[in-house]
Amino acid sequence: MLKAEILAIGDELLIGQVLNTNAQWIAQELNQLGIIVSYMTTVSDSKEAIINALDKGLEQCDFIFITGGLGPTKDDITKHTLTEYFKGELTLNKDRLEKLRLYFEKRGRVMNTLNESQAMLPNNCFNIENEVGTACGMWFETSKNKSIISMPGVPYEMKDMMQKIILPKIKLKYFQNAIEHRTFRTFGIGESELASIIEDWETNLPSFLKLAYLPNVGQVRLRISGTHKDQDILSKTIKQQGNLLYSLIGEYIFGEGEEELEDVVGVLLTNKKINLSTAESCTGGYLAHKLTSVSGSSNYFIGSTIAYSNQVKVNELNVKEATISEYGAVSKETVSEMAENARVKYNTDLALSTSGIAGPTGGSDEKPTGTIWIALATKEITITKKLQLGGDRKRNIHLASLHCLFLLYNYLLKENHLN
Repeated sequence: MLKAEILAIGDELLIGQVLNTNAQWIAQELNQLGIIVSYMTTVSDSKEAIINALDKGLEQCDFIFITGGLGPTKDDITKHTLTEYFKGELTLNKDRLEKLRLYFEKRGRVMNTLNESQAMLPNNCFNIENEVGTACGMWFETSKNKSIISMPGVPYEMKDMMQKIILPKIKLKYFQNAIEHRTFRTFGIGESELASIIEDWETNLPSFLKLAYLPNVGQVRLRISGTHKDQDILSKTIKQQGNLLYSLIGEYIFGEGEEELEDVVGVLLTNKKINLSTAESCTGGYLAHKLTSVSGSSNYFIGSTIAYSNQVKVNELNVKEATISEYGAVSKETVSEMAENARVKYNTDLALSTSGIAGPTGGSDEKPTGTIWIALATKEITITKKLQLGGDRKRNIHLASLHCLFLLYNYLLKENHLN
């Protein structure tokens, strides 16, 4: 089994100024190839720190994936350190210089001497083209067939290199067997409960398949991974096992791959030609944000009222003062009126609403922090649900919005007459 280390270079990472999302993304991509990430290391922008990390990494791993330190300024020392470490020299690459000139010309910018220095590349490595930035990547190999791959720290530049050049090169060189993955996205059920339901199925998976649980806030991804010399056998087996999984937990699966709830809901709304509005209190517009983050959402999302105060609930959404007085703003009755009246106000087929105590303050014995009511209003019925989430404000806002989307998703699936 091939092992890898991810080495991040940059003082900004060590002081917490920048979050190292690169390591997370690289690890996910390598895991899909079957490469084990054994170590993640972060070091400062110093020659000594980089060399120490390289010495240690080469003793332990087959690959070292490096991000950061390839810019044109004096603190970007990765290229110089690697060239020296592998006993090479920096030489002018005329092709790269011309590409840099065109890069700046297209953007209406002037290339200065610092930018020109990025055309100075090591003569003892495979230089990885950067199609979306200015710093080339570098691929060094040792006499023991170990690879050191250096990439820019800018996430979209690193990802472009990985997807277009590095990962295909690794697959071609190291992997003879077919590799395939299928990821199922679930909502509304915890990891342990899922594991209990599918225990027998998981136990009886073919030996060339394995299952990974990838939990997140309110969601669990289940990824089936397989390796086999025969691509057809692998694909057919994963499809069969996927069908069995749907038969066990299909009510919790809302999508596959990288699909988010808002993406899946958007497709259903578009296909059924249904429009939607929202009325939000405790989520403060986050639900509308999730819905409108999808390209093409203007086809189905009409508008929203953020009725944070009771007065706005009354004035803008026509919630009865008597309803709030008798039942409170956080109640089935209030959230129902919010959704029903928003649907009328915006003349939409459906409306979603939220009202609750996001926290961490504001709770009571009767309605503790994390008590949230959500509703979905149609022309015929109003569906409500009470959530008891907890004390973390941001988590509660996020989860309440996801519950709204899942409520909508299930309604759209079941209401076939809306096709």
